[in-house]
Amino acid sequence: MPWNNNTVIMEFILLGLSSEPMTQVILFFVFLLVYMIILIGNISIIILILFDVNLHTPMYFFLGNLSFLDLCYSSCTVPRMLKDLMSVKKTISYAECATQMFIALALGEIECIQLAIMAYDRYVAICFPLHYTTIMSKPVCIRLATGTWICGFLFSTSLVTLTLNVNRCGNNEINNFVCEVIEVLSLGCENILLIELVIFIVDVILLMIPVIFIIISYIQIILSILKIASSSGQRKAFSTCGSHMMVVAMFYGSCMAAYMKPRSRALGGTDKFITIFYGIFTPLLNPMIYTLRNKDVKAAFLKFRIRNRFC
Repeated sequence: MPWNNNTVIMEFILLGLSSEPMTQVILFFVFLLVYMIILIGNISIIILILFDVNLHTPMYFFLGNLSFLDLCYSSCTVPRMLKDLMSVKKTISYAECATQMFIALALGEIECIQLAIMAYDRYVAICFPLHYTTIMSKPVCIRLATGTWICGFLFSTSLVTLTLNVNRCGNNEINNFVCEVIEVLSLGCENILLIELVIFIVDVILLMIPVIFIIISYIQIILSILKIASSSGQRKAFSTCGSHMMVVAMFYGSCMAAYMKPRSRALGGTDKFITIFYGIFTPLLNPMIYTLRNKDVKAAFLKFRIRNRFC
């Protein structure tokens, strides 16, 4: 993209989380540990779901898909951040920045839709238990998952294309540790009000429609649960949905704080910490939430450990 008539941007500078050498070293080891836990936690869930036949249900199919998403998202951003924390020159090439922005945005949009599908799955399971296996059949689940991935990458393509076509006039410093659309867009020096408005509207739609869908689904779920005569049945139903509601609150809350802004220039230092929360801590906490609150996953894990011990 042109700076002026004779200059072309070849790289961006990531300002990162801190400029203090000692702080960077501490952050490197902290986030290295966090990344290792993310890898172990999400890969463990995927393996358990693949090899335990008791987890071959729509609910765990989408949970495995969510773990794979979290694994991909964190791997798209954290290794680069770790590299920069131990580097003096924190530059990223134009092509690498565009690729990171495209993949991260696509995966984030996929997760928005994925969480809405998981809410729909719980709605069908609790409100229509006799028709659950018919409505959420294996072909339906595969089509829903495939459609989610296609939609995510299509939306990402359009938004990243708009962002990269903004004239930056020599400004190539990104106030974050990753290439984010809102950060790169804020580098623009021309009148980009229309582009900002389009991206803001798309972000609001991608966040609000799934949130509204989830809220409606859970209102119906709660009403159905309250009709259950058995208190133990109510506790079991609430426990099944509790994990998903915690994940929804964390992910959508942080994403709304980051993306639902009408002006990309209204950025502060807190934005990079919001990015850390939904980009790193959410993939870290998801496996813990689902395993600590889910009896089936814990039982499958114990069975897997016992099997390996005797093998």
